[in-house]
Amino acid sequence: MENPNASTFRLKSFSENRFNETVRNNLHYILKILRFNKKNNILFFRISSDIIPFASHPICQSDWSRNFKAELNEIGDFKKNDMRVSLHPGQFVILNSTNEKIIENSIRELQYRSKILESMALPTNAKIQIHVGGVYGDKNTAKERLVSNLNKLERRLKERIIIENDDKSYSLKDCLDIHKETGNPIVFDTLHHECLNHETMQEALSYSAKTWEYNSDGNPIIDYSSQNMGEKKRETCKNYGQKSFYHVL
Repeated sequence: MENPNASTFRLKSFSENRFNETVRNNLHYILKILRFNKKNNILFFRISSDIIPFASHPICQSDWSRNFKAELNEIGDFKKNDMRVSLHPGQFVILNSTNEKIIENSIRELQYRSKILESMALPTNAKIQIHVGGVYGDKNTAKERLVSNLNKLERRLKERIIIENDDKSYSLKDCLDIHKETGNPIVFDTLHHECLNHETMQEALSYSAKTWEYNSDGNPIIDYSSQNMGEKKRETCKNYGQKSFYHVL
């Protein structure tokens, strides 16, 4: 559902009034979407990470979780209808970077997203989905760096993070190696697995599902994608031109 009043909100035009107006508008439209989903029995929804603009930037000094407590609680109340939400930060969140500044910024982004879910009073089955990151010339060392940085996170943030296999660098097998060291569940992407794999689809579904603890994590989450008509799998993955939806087992 598109917001007809939406406009680009740039850092150079930041003001407290503009911020409050944007957040109020964003939350209003999320509520409209969730009401539509409830009516149509759509029980899983990925919330845009930009609903609180610049929340992880020093320019934002607003106590938005308090100022918009009523709206955030109303969104969180949809969990009573067996609805579930998730967040997926962009590719700029890289916890295995060799650059400490990038890691610091990534952690701030994740903390902001965790605060959104906490402000909605959502249980830990409301997840934050990330990719493993870069290879940096040494995949094993890069995986170890992610394990180390994940295990350093505060518990309430770490328990919300789920790791997705990708189509170029980190297969499900790599994600399983990371899971063994961190306990973080794997969100399994079917099309990425078709592009980069070591297991059959049936085996992969079984392996990824076993990384989830039902009581704390909820049911496993899958990213299911279909490739473009007439396009090879590798080209589909490269261009990210596939249609996707998110399915809860």
